[in-house]
Amino acid sequence: MNVIDLFAGCGGLSKGFMDAGFDIIVGVDNDQAALNTFAKNHGAAIAMNADLSKQETFDEIKRVAGERSIDVIIAGPPCQGFSLTGPRNFDDKRNKLYLAVIEIVKQYKPKGFIIENVPGMATLYGGQIKQEILQRFRKLGYNIECRILCAADYGVPQMRKRLIFMGVREDIGVPHFPEPILGDGHYITCREAIGDLPQRVSELGEEESEYVSEPTTEYQRLMRGTSTVLYNHVATDHKQFVKDTIALVPEGGNYKDLPPGWGESRKFHMAWTRLDGNAPSRTVDTGHRNIFHYTLNRVPTVRENARIQSFPDSFIFTGTRTQQSRQVGNAVPPLLGYALGKELRKIIEVKADEEQN
Repeated sequence: MNVIDLFAGCGGLSKGFMDAGFDIIVGVDNDQAALNTFAKNHGAAIAMNADLSKQETFDEIKRVAGERSIDVIIAGPPCQGFSLTGPRNFDDKRNKLYLAVIEIVKQYKPKGFIIENVPGMATLYGGQIKQEILQRFRKLGYNIECRILCAADYGVPQMRKRLIFMGVREDIGVPHFPEPILGDGHYITCREAIGDLPQRVSELGEEESEYVSEPTTEYQRLMRGTSTVLYNHVATDHKQFVKDTIALVPEGGNYKDLPPGWGESRKFHMAWTRLDGNAPSRTVDTGHRNIFHYTLNRVPTVRENARIQSFPDSFIFTGTRTQQSRQVGNAVPPLLGYALGKELRKIIEVKADEEQN
């Protein structure tokens, strides 16, 4: 089954769908650094740098797709416009990127689609934006539901929550979300996720290096797969005052644990946060400067954060370290994408089996 990924970024959601057996035809975004990473990790898929508010982008997608049917569309459009326009001005040009997703679903009539967004969108303007989106797709002939999912429930060592819309064409079936495979108390912890990686204390490391120990957990073995080279595991060279400050924060603590007069330059809820090695991570952000390793006096490397996002070690990030960090932080965790892809595939295949019989 063929997939178009809109607002693809580096391709976390696409990676999950690939692992669930889908073929990614094209990933569209306007961040070239992220698209370079997408191209490196998604086989024959086309990485397209384009503006989804313009008609020529739709024409180019159509050219790339050729005669192939588009079975599924996945997308993570930004929703900032709705915060400004409100529900009564849904068609305002500031919402053009969300409207582009609706338009491409209208054009291709895929069997199903997945749209992901921040959880806050569910309650924006008292839930009116969410209801408008549901109504728009229902008018196009889709059964659609939405739910806030937590990535930790699907094997990701991170308490990352996302609002997921799942749409299924009316003649295909009805949407239903994947059942959690883990529960509270059984989540993958940070230590279980990254504890086998070199500590990078006496040296910063290189973009390509070697493993120095064997994996000790099932998750570590899953992430390593058949990889023999360790990519993107380069530590940040912090100033001494940063090292001295974070050294005062206990595992799982934050700026509130600092003595008076320390860490005054950063005082907000995420400042000087040290991961808890015996729990899943908080949401990995794009800046990677406020959350520190659970025992080491540095922020996690790109690879450590990628592991926490459930990117396998074979997934190579390109660009500057800042660009790599942004790519990781903006991504949908591939294991969450895999769970969604597997469930949507099951819905579509049940209908196909019925038609054959």
